[in-house]
Amino acid sequence: MSENENHERSTVSVLGLGQMGTRLAQAFLVAGHATTVWNRSAAKADALVAQGAVRAATVEEAVAASPLVVVCLPDYPTVSDLLEPVAKRLPGRALVNLTSGTPEDAVRSADWAAGHGADYLDGAAMSGTRLVGRPEALFVFSGSPKAFATHRVVLASLGNSVHLGADPALAPVYDTALFGLAWGALAGFYHAVALVGTAGVAPAAFAAVATGHMPFVTSLMAGHARQIEGGRFPDDDGTVEVHAAAMEHLLDTSRARGIGTDVPELIGNLLDRAATTGHGSSGIASVIETITKGERNA
Repeated sequence: MSENENHERSTVSVLGLGQMGTRLAQAFLVAGHATTVWNRSAAKADALVAQGAVRAATVEEAVAASPLVVVCLPDYPTVSDLLEPVAKRLPGRALVNLTSGTPEDAVRSADWAAGHGADYLDGAAMSGTRLVGRPEALFVFSGSPKAFATHRVVLASLGNSVHLGADPALAPVYDTALFGLAWGALAGFYHAVALVGTAGVAPAAFAAVATGHMPFVTSLMAGHARQIEGGRFPDDDGTVEVHAAAMEHLLDTSRARGIGTDVPELIGNLLDRAATTGHGSSGIASVIETITKGERNA
């Protein structure tokens, strides 16, 4: 098959068919986009071919097949090793890299792609593999605004695809930041489940109440973001000292119930540091200054 023939029948090529890469290709196919796939172990493409994908025999064939090339591999060096030999096929194409890495990796990859005539988007899948292809799956992208605008409809097949800006480093920054946010929330949830469990409450019963409480928590995020931007921390949602006292109650109750105190101790430490640096009577969002400045207790 010639490059032109392949190009006409393929909207997107997916390189790398691990768990995530396979889900990406499936989402494109379900949305009706002609999809070419490649993987070093060719057998991994069998199920996708049965669903209508075109199997590329080589990386070069896969890149030549489509105007949009999506790469999902273990790391950036692997991406580089794979694409460097076929760089001559990149001019005029959009390269979307959904490989996890650092902001510096993203900038280097964007510079490399630009040097070979390709538009570049760095990206991150923020909702794991289960939700890929559904509206609630969050995908963040940064880099070429032109590439995102041109291929917006195809990328929307993956879920809620958000372009963060032209700086390619933004996607990996958001990736790690949102990962930390998710783990912070989950750590609090696990501690809470352990605590109510001492009263005989089933995890699912607690989760039903907790998920109903989360809209209030997310509303605090939006409000506190405005406070942080303005540099003013009113005590509408309680002062640092008030929250520190509440955290002491949580610590005391946890100890009395015989469960671990790692999570409340971490939060209590942040509150103590904020109070020590003059924010005791400030609103709770003032804790951001302790984190941003990296202040530590002496």
